[in-house]
Amino acid sequence: MTPKALERDWLALGREALDIEIEGLREVRSKLNGGFVEALELLGACTGRVVITGIGKSGLVGRKIAATLSSTGTPSFFLHPVEGAHGDLGMLRPEDVALAISNSGETDELNAILPTLRSLGLRIIGMTGRSDSTLARLSDIVLDCGVSREACPLGLAPTASTTAVLALGDALASCLITWNRFEKEDFAKRHPGGSLGQRLSACVRELMHTHGMPAARESVSLGEALIALNEGGLGALALTDEGGRFTGILTDGDVRRLLCGGSVNPEAAVSAFMTRNPACARPDVSAAEVLDVMESRQITVIPVVDGEGILVGMIHLHDLLGKGHLKFSV
Repeated sequence: MTPKALERDWLALGREALDIEIEGLREVRSKLNGGFVEALELLGACTGRVVITGIGKSGLVGRKIAATLSSTGTPSFFLHPVEGAHGDLGMLRPEDVALAISNSGETDELNAILPTLRSLGLRIIGMTGRSDSTLARLSDIVLDCGVSREACPLGLAPTASTTAVLALGDALASCLITWNRFEKEDFAKRHPGGSLGQRLSACVRELMHTHGMPAARESVSLGEALIALNEGGLGALALTDEGGRFTGILTDGDVRRLLCGGSVNPEAAVSAFMTRNPACARPDVSAAEVLDVMESRQITVIPVVDGEGILVGMIHLHDLLGKGHLKFSV
């Protein structure tokens, strides 16, 4: 660290930057008026998509606003104004609503496409720091997100101004959650990765089969075992000794290999055909650990045993993935 760097009170400078950002948010909060309500009503009544557009730092903030709206029940996407001017405006429909962002309101690339948006039938909400700007003039509704100063010591880099736009976008999204009666269940449907993460952090005992699980004594005949395997519905039959301790497993794959290998005597004890010492799990391990074992061994069912080796449950891949509740495509 240089002597010059040591001379500065970095904590004070950091706090000053945050104070300026907070000051900017208070400014924007104080300027909320009927325009915010009009914008909310327009977005809430939108039967198409919310098209968010901007360039530079405003574009980056716009992408985040689009992501927040989409994940909370308001279909949205980001449109780069330059790409829009070169053909991407063709994806727009009259029922869409545009949310255009520019702190100065004089961004040429953005303002150049606004008349076309209007000609396509879109209503335009402008988010700008200057209510007398070109963007404001071309917009149907104007949201003033201007701040007195930036947190940047040079007063040049968009800092407090982009924070203000981001926060105003969050305010719209928060209100639209209530407007659309968007619930936790709706949020979960749009976040399958989040739902999956919750399931995989659970203990195996919370997800495993215990009642009516496919299990039999290893002394039963192969024919009896096949009936139990077929009725079990998990594609595997857990086998135990007379004391209930897990000793092996018979799977659909085992049966297929037996049939392909030649004649099978259904009267013989299943112990002659089962796989001994297969993978098993403890009830207190996480579902994620079991999924790792399934993936590494290319299996879909794992028996669950306690500390004494007693069979207490079985868990299937679908138990880990939500039994049809997770959706990875639309």
